[in-house]
Amino acid sequence: MTWIKRFALLCAALAAVALAAPPAPALALSKTEVQKRIASALLRAGSSSGALVTDLTTGERLYAARADLARVPASNEKLYTTATILGRFGPLARFNTELFASGVVDEDGLLDGDLILRGGGDPSFSGEDIDSLGRAVQRAGIEAVSGGIVGDESRFDKRRGGPASGWSVDGYIGGSLGALVLNRGSGDYGNPGLAAASALSKELSGLKIERGRKARTGLTPAGAKRISLLRSPTVSGLIEVTNTASDNFYAEMLVKNLGARFAKSGSTAAGAAVMRSYLRRFGISPQISDGSGLSRGNRTSPRELVALLAAMHEGPQRAAFEDSLAVAGRSGTLAGRMNGSAAEGACRGKTGTLSDVSGLSGLCNAKNGHVIAFSMLMNSVSPASARSLQDSAVKAIANYND
Repeated sequence: MTWIKRFALLCAALAAVALAAPPAPALALSKTEVQKRIASALLRAGSSSGALVTDLTTGERLYAARADLARVPASNEKLYTTATILGRFGPLARFNTELFASGVVDEDGLLDGDLILRGGGDPSFSGEDIDSLGRAVQRAGIEAVSGGIVGDESRFDKRRGGPASGWSVDGYIGGSLGALVLNRGSGDYGNPGLAAASALSKELSGLKIERGRKARTGLTPAGAKRISLLRSPTVSGLIEVTNTASDNFYAEMLVKNLGARFAKSGSTAAGAAVMRSYLRRFGISPQISDGSGLSRGNRTSPRELVALLAAMHEGPQRAAFEDSLAVAGRSGTLAGRMNGSAAEGACRGKTGTLSDVSGLSGLCNAKNGHVIAFSMLMNSVSPASARSLQDSAVKAIANYND
């Protein structure tokens, strides 16, 4: 038998023993040991980083380092956006896309007027919805339109991006912002309302429904009759996409919806003002420039984020909010982190990343049965290195068993 075969047999035998061996006993850490491990991670992250860890079950502060200094939160900002949208709209609210007919349909099925597609700020509006609208036109008995398809995007302003891009279309947002956006604005060339109207016009062409004019944008006239209403997923469903996948497009659309409904202006600035006003009820005043966290004009502290997490944990929207967070080792932006550790399945959180920024805030069910809220904001760091340090700290929190 050659040495190669002997070595292979030895490896196989060792592997079999390893598989048969009982798993290593679960790690249990005292408060002092947890504090040491978090402190080690924060020390290596540098002085531009801060953290706060609080036991929500007892109210005890487990660890704090520069917890009151405001820093760039990156996508931890989405925690503020989603908490506000839940609080102001409620978990079951939806955003509607409506189709109207202006004019009368005669006995031959001719609509003497236009079809108006009015956007309601639904970030999930898709090609399937266009198909549904085409069928709705058929059900209404319309076989031809003397006018055309009008896209009404007046619910929001026409700034297609956020402050990070000077309000122009931003690839990092992952879509073109507007009240009427089809497929996140893919191929709309900065005019999502026209693109959506054109898509419906093309759909009607396929159904042999003639139009007298090309698609265009405009307003819904008074007296127009609604012939179809499409409802978005619930707010609970929308914030799950926003937080679990850290979806910038959804976050920015939600901010504009806040402004449109509660500040009479569907703009990022108006929505940010609604957020600031709402968050004051929790005793916090973060600096808010957008909803996604792409802007470096956002500033907040670990203490403010933990205060939000604590308030939401005790509030009526607890389930919807916490269920929207990524789960360590299981889902979203945490699917590939902390796998196989005590944190897997026991900790939820919101990540945040910019070129030199990394953050992680969330909640853990520790080994002692307590719920622990934490926030770590790291600026002037390598995001990859920072994530490793955050994971080390969260694993320690999950193993807390004093």
